[in-house]
Amino acid sequence: MDEEILADQRELVELLESAGWTVTDAELSVYESPWKDDETPEASVTLSARKQYPNEDEGDEDENPFRVR
Repeated sequence: MDEEILADQRELVELLESAGWTVTDAELSVYESPWKDDETPEASVTLSARKQYPNEDEGDEDENPFRVR
């Protein structure tokens, strides 16, 4: 069962990466469902990812001291 859950997490990471995102953090929690009477495991995946976009203002002489470059 654990291998199946890890395979699902890897699939989610691959989907993000194929869309141009860089996964920076992945958290996986496996637990028994509090809403069901049986012992069926559930999983929660939290992914953090970043993606850079082209700067459309390139070439502008923006002197704003609060702009992060």
